[in-house]
Amino acid sequence: MAKKNVSTFLLRQRAFLKLYLITLTEQERLYGLRILDLLRNDFKIYGYKPNHSEIYKSLHELMDDGILERYKKPKEGMKLQEVVYYRFKDYEEAQRYKKQLKVELDRCVGLLQKAIKDNYS
Repeated sequence: MAKKNVSTFLLRQRAFLKLYLITLTEQERLYGLRILDLLRNDFKIYGYKPNHSEIYKSLHELMDDGILERYKKPKEGMKLQEVVYYRFKDYEEAQRYKKQLKVELDRCVGLLQKAIKDNYS
């Protein structure tokens, strides 16, 4: 995976979502609407509500990067309906991406902590 341009200010939403999508895939919470519900619930207290299109754009970028792949399974209790799930295509690449993002998250936290110290201390 080619290293993407990182923001010089704070982490971009898509990178943030891709990090969570990798982690949720590790936890086997694998389909889009379930992921959307989990993230909206987890971040509700912070006023962040990721939208449907950003989740799917992030999933598609992870597939384009060769990190995830999609597969279909019959919907529980339904013969003809299928649900699209996601799993790792390249787990090592997923771990490299998470490691890169950890460095970026640490930088963002430092920037925010400096702003709080400089302006509210």
